[in-house]
Amino acid sequence: MRGDEESFALVYRRWGALVYSLAARSLGDAREAEDVAQQTFLAAWRGRHGYHALRGPLPGWLVGIARRKIADAHAARSRRTELAAAHAARESADAPGTAEPPEAALDRVLVSQELRKLPPVQRDILRLAFFDDLTHVQIAERTGLPLGTVKSHARRAMARIRRSMTDGPAADSSAA
Repeated sequence: MRGDEESFALVYRRWGALVYSLAARSLGDAREAEDVAQQTFLAAWRGRHGYHALRGPLPGWLVGIARRKIADAHAARSRRTELAAAHAARESADAPGTAEPPEAALDRVLVSQELRKLPPVQRDILRLAFFDDLTHVQIAERTGLPLGTVKSHARRAMARIRRSMTDGPAADSSAA
């Protein structure tokens, strides 16, 4: 693949149906399959300089990218299902005659305060991960940060919040 748009359009016309059918078969949803196919070819375009014909055929390279995108879609679907179940449980707990435990409200306030204490990059990464339900790979793509950097920021932010929540205010002043 030379990297120019015409060559890439030819690659898409030739192998787009393969990528879409893999995604559709695995995900069972046409819209999700279209999204995965688009993400696959976008990732291929961005990483086109990493493809070397000596390492393997182009369709194999595209299928490898597609498999990772399909796995990301399955993981996001699982997280959405878990969040929906948690929300439904919370809604049923909020039904008349039941009250939220005071500890849950306090936890929400404390986590919100801790998020505000984080450096902006770490705060943004956690928001993308937990509120926008994005994977580390998707966050890296959206922010332009390397994947390892995204993972490191997320890990440090979570450790900082955990340390602050368990040790109290004294731990936060010693954290970097």
